[in-house]
This record gives sequence, C-alpha cells and structure tokens, in this order.
Amino acid sequence: MHHSKQVRLQQQIRFLRRQFLQGSDLPFNDVLSKPIIMQALSAIDSCWKQRIYCPMVTLWVFLGQVLSAAHSCRSSVARLIAFRISNGQSPCSSATGAYCQARSRLPEKFFSILACLVGRKLDSQVDSTWRWKGRRVYMFDGSTVSMPDTAPNQEAYPQNPTQKSGIGFPIARIGALTSLSCGAIIAFGFCRYAGKGQGEVSLLRKLWDILARGDVLLADSLICNWTNIAMLQDRGLQLVSRLN
Repeated sequence: MHHSKQVRLQQQIRFLRRQFLQGSDLPFNDVLSKPIIMQALSAIDSCWKQRIYCPMVTLWVFLGQVLSAAHSCRSSVARLIAFRISNGQSPCSSATGAYCQARSRLPEKFFSILACLVGRKLDSQVDSTWRWKGRRVYMFDGSTVSMPDTAPNQEAYPQNPTQKSGIGFPIARIGALTSLSCGAIIAFGFCRYAGKGQGEVSLLRKLWDILARGDVLLADSLICNWTNIAMLQDRGLQLVSRLN
C-alpha cells in the first residue's frame, strides 16, 4: 500500500476511535442497539440478572477497552464510572473484578451472532445506489487461524496433520459472507482445518441459506464447479468467480 494511503487510513481509524469513545453515550450505541443484543442473547438461550454489568454495558465497556489507548480494565471501569455520573447515576465500584467476571460470562458464540446481526442490519440500510445494477452482491472467502497450543484446543481443532505431534499449533478454518455494499459480515462459520466436510466449500453451503433469490455471490475459483453452480442456481443465486 502506498505510504500516503496508509497515513490516510490511520487518520480515519483514529477519527473513528475518537468518535466512538468520546460520544455522549457509551461506545457503539448507534450500532449495537438493545434489541440486537437481546436477540443475540436469545439465540444462545442465556439468562442474566439485573445488575450494573448487564450484557449490553459489559459489551460496550469491552469494546471501549479494545479501542482505547489505555487497554487496562481499570481505565475501562473508570470510563464507565464517568459515564454513569454524567448521566445522573450513582458511580459503581472502581474495582475491576465484577467487570472481568461479567466479560468472561459472555460466550464466544454471542460475539459471532452479534457481529452477523449488526452486519445484516447495516446491509439492510444501505442506499439502493450502492448495489450493483440494483442487485445485492455478497463475497465469500475463507482462511485459517491458529490458537494457543493447549490440550482442549488440540482436541477441538487439531493441528495440521502433516506436522508431527508436539511441534504444531491447533488450527481452525473460518469462512464469511460479506456485503459488497457496506463491507459488513452477514454470516460467519468455522470448523476444523482438515477432514471430511471441513473445507471452504462445505462452510459456504452452511451459510448460503442466508442469501435471497436474485442475490449475486462473488467468490474465488475454488467455488467454481458444476455442483456449486447448479446448487446456487437452484436457490435463485448467481455466481461470479474465476474458472477453476
């Protein structure tokens, strides 16, 4: 990437961080609405007591912690205290234990469901002129991620089978459908790196039901085979990719 483009991108990121962290409300209030968060909680069948660190506040404080220059839990709790006082509420404890416990109670599945719900909301609100000839276009691609070399991780996501035991890391395959109009992920999946039904094509087939008739799927040449083309056309979808 050209140096000037890198500088502009960094400036945009800093601007967005300031907007999220210095707004009149908690971070991401305009994106992560209460109905969306409650929908994500319902999807994982979770039940929460009424407390300061409810899922919504916990999520907001956590995202603020990630984006802030000060990543400590103490700074994150201090920002929450300042927010509560500015809104006429009593300050909560400055101890970080309650926040850390609340954050650990949010399951990983909650974050993936929430991200997709937000992505679908953003995609539904895009201007019609952003679409390609009036049609919605979605990109699919996959990748792999490694994780700490622990026994539970190795059992759930074994390392590359070509590597000898003890010298590799657990690895998972991920795949996502992304809206070309707004750049948001609308569906996400993951599985083991290797094995029957664990490839990118299998991931796509688990995700494409979210697409509607008339949508266009943009993918790489791996997806371009007669079986996929026929299955997509049967769903009223069109595929754009390089020939395999």
